[in-house]
Amino acid sequence: MAHSIPTVTALDEVYADSLLLHGARYQSLTEAFIEMYGAMPDFIARAPGRVNIIGEHIDYCGFPVFPMAIVPDCLIAVKAVDESVVRLANVNSKYAAREFGFQPGNIVEIDASVHDWSNYFKCGYRGALEAIGATTSPVGMQCLMDGSVPISVGLSSSSAFVCCAVMATMKANGRVLSQERVVETSVTSERYIGTNGGGMDQTTSIMSQPQSAAFIEFSPMLRVTPVKLPSTTPPIAFVIANTMVESDKVAMAATNYNLRVVETRIGALMLAKHLNILEHSACANADPLTFKTVMDEYFAGSYPGDRDPAVLKWTKRLAAMLEKAGALFGKHSQGFTPSECADYLHTSVDSLMRRVDVDRFPVRAERFKILQRAQHAFSEALRVVKFRQICESGNTSDECFSALGSLMNQSQDSCRDLFECSCPELDELCDIARKAGSFGSRLTGAGWGGCSVHLVRQDCCDRFIATLKQKYYSQRFPELSDVDLDHAVFATLPGSGAAIYTFA
Repeated sequence: MAHSIPTVTALDEVYADSLLLHGARYQSLTEAFIEMYGAMPDFIARAPGRVNIIGEHIDYCGFPVFPMAIVPDCLIAVKAVDESVVRLANVNSKYAAREFGFQPGNIVEIDASVHDWSNYFKCGYRGALEAIGATTSPVGMQCLMDGSVPISVGLSSSSAFVCCAVMATMKANGRVLSQERVVETSVTSERYIGTNGGGMDQTTSIMSQPQSAAFIEFSPMLRVTPVKLPSTTPPIAFVIANTMVESDKVAMAATNYNLRVVETRIGALMLAKHLNILEHSACANADPLTFKTVMDEYFAGSYPGDRDPAVLKWTKRLAAMLEKAGALFGKHSQGFTPSECADYLHTSVDSLMRRVDVDRFPVRAERFKILQRAQHAFSEALRVVKFRQICESGNTSDECFSALGSLMNQSQDSCRDLFECSCPELDELCDIARKAGSFGSRLTGAGWGGCSVHLVRQDCCDRFIATLKQKYYSQRFPELSDVDLDHAVFATLPGSGAAIYTFA
């Protein structure tokens, strides 16, 4: 059953606390809009950022992840007008106002080689119009954005912006906003900017429910299961700490993010051939083929473990895939050249690169480290399943903190050693955090900088944050003001998903 993006007229339907602060922000945005455009906005589209608790770089492998929405968000005030021009401005004067016209046939030109903030809006605008079929005479739009999600730190500011733009464009053109449709459109739209993501960020931003993390499954279909955190005494809290190292997913895509996507996709093709299922329709027709599809097809049909409980089934299958991947890739710990991959698959390098979308999302690498990427993907998926199991077990003892934290620490080790998406600052911050009382510390988001997330007791948050400020930030970034520090490291609990705010 499809659910629509909620339409709200009161901010307590979106935010759990600090309503006066949120109200002041919405009022300021509305007044700035009126001053700029001379009229009230029709509505304000809102999409939050997210923090991924566990399950890094496996959404595009088809495996489930475990993120939660956060309070920082993207707001776009919008008024539909009788012209084909889109006017876009930002309350932050750092970002210059932009204006562009609708282009029949192409909708809007997006130059991904130019890192301009408006490209994210253009992606959502183009994707939304294509999705709703309004590619001949869409309405014009006056837009003003206010974003509070820190950029380039792994909290999904870009995806929140794209999701917000998709919602704003659909709403302005009078279309019903199905959550599932907005997610699908946002995932497709963001690829116009040059990143080949898997859908976790957009799904979390759109479909999160208040006070719950989200267990998100992508294969065989999108399914979001709200999961409450254990009711421990004292309660669980998560602290987000920014390394202050910017991680530009677009600028570094060819050697970082997109390269990892390609490595996992080539790995899936090679593993499917090793298991003699590459020609099965489920694999042959998959676009793209993922590790999850390979696992499902290998275990399709009669299998002795099919009647096992879900977690046990996951455990057995992922353990088997780890063994199979080790047998195939283990003798190539230094990686495979593109030619070696193509030769194994009895195809040309050019054909293989097209099969994994390198023509659309270029990468740079002499060797593909497929063993390490496969080991991370299968083991990380297993950690996600175990994390959910603990949350739903009813265990509220101290053991819960240790068990969840251990999985987060293992995830960081795997991200650092197998997926190679950590960095010295992330490693240092996680080490300081664990010594300061964190049960589990890991990078969150794409990595290579950005933010970390730490599992702590809620009654220890203030002391824990003070220690991070003293031992990490004051040492590396002594110039930061108190306000900067409060934005760099803060406690958070699960927030609500996207909404359309209308004026009562």
